[in-house]
Amino acid sequence: MANRETTFIEITPEVLLKAYACGIFPMAESAEDPALYWLEPEMRGVIPLDRFHMPGRLARTVRSDRFTVTVNRDFDAVLEGCAEPRPGRPRTWINARIRVLYRKLYERRHCHSLEVYEGEALVGGLYGVTLGRAFFGESMFHRARDASKVALVHLVTDHLRTFGAIEVPRRQYHRLLEAALAGEGDFAALDTKRPVTGAQALAQLTTERSSRV
Repeated sequence: MANRETTFIEITPEVLLKAYACGIFPMAESAEDPALYWLEPEMRGVIPLDRFHMPGRLARTVRSDRFTVTVNRDFDAVLEGCAEPRPGRPRTWINARIRVLYRKLYERRHCHSLEVYEGEALVGGLYGVTLGRAFFGESMFHRARDASKVALVHLVTDHLRTFGAIEVPRRQYHRLLEAALAGEGDFAALDTKRPVTGAQALAQLTTERSSRV
């Protein structure tokens, strides 16, 4: 069970980043509820990069370049896509305060988006927060099969069990978080409005795995 505390106090980007550094993040009950509450789950899902697993069918989809992937091209559209009602989830937790707060983080380059296009149509994407060498995935969406998964593959170059995600207890998560906050991640290497091909993403993933051996 996660610890939860509701607050109406104004949360600044600086406060939010400090919360992430402590393993805490905000959510809302629904888009219509103006309140936010803090969450610190007992168990956390993480993807160790050296254990990232990609199913063969998805690798073929990535390699086919059916989708075009960009970074930070349309953050607002990705946020809107993540907030859309979906089958089985008619309500969203992304309320107006969440939108404003994470937009401010984006302007400070502590929040990033990946967009997935099929032709000219935005069909998937994800966004999340960067701090040190950690990437905190906030939300993802898809309007075409595999679109959000393709975004995740390009990001790794942090359905998650399919990719080798594991659950860790809060204490272990804090140890991993402390290590990840030391230093700086190179998200700027992806920060371009030019699309990255599937072959380039897979080649980069292979190179990174080899460098860790």
